[in-house]
Amino acid sequence: MPVHVLLFDPGTDQEGIHSLEINGRTVVLLFEARDDAERYAGLLEAQDFPVPSVEALDRSEMEQFCRDSGYEARFVPVGFLPQTAEDRLLIAPPERNMDVHNWQEQAAAAGTVGGGEPGRPAGAERAAAEPISSGDPELEAFRRQLEGLL
Repeated sequence: MPVHVLLFDPGTDQEGIHSLEINGRTVVLLFEARDDAERYAGLLEAQDFPVPSVEALDRSEMEQFCRDSGYEARFVPVGFLPQTAEDRLLIAPPERNMDVHNWQEQAAAAGTVGGGEPGRPAGAERAAAEPISSGDPELEAFRRQLEGLL
């Protein structure tokens, strides 16, 4: 049975899969419906996140990949209705996302293989991570002003 996942740079050496960090667990979403996966990808794009590609893959292979990588595969069926705050992350991304525009540089500095955290695919992002800070108080004040305009 095919499921739909969100991939970054598919077919390249920098290929990565969209993931969420939920309560210390890395969760990979497996959408039953392509439309749901595309809607989720559109919501990421609306948050100025790199646009992922929606790819259909075999569910059992994806679940095996997740087990082997230490991730939790979460199946999102058609018509899924969230019951908890955690469930809401399965149909809409969190308001804050880890900046992955320079994930390759961050990975190189951390000494990880393949551009991700150890055991984490290249390009995977962590949801609800702390915002990236420049350390420059003037720049941070300006950033807060710009965010206030949004």
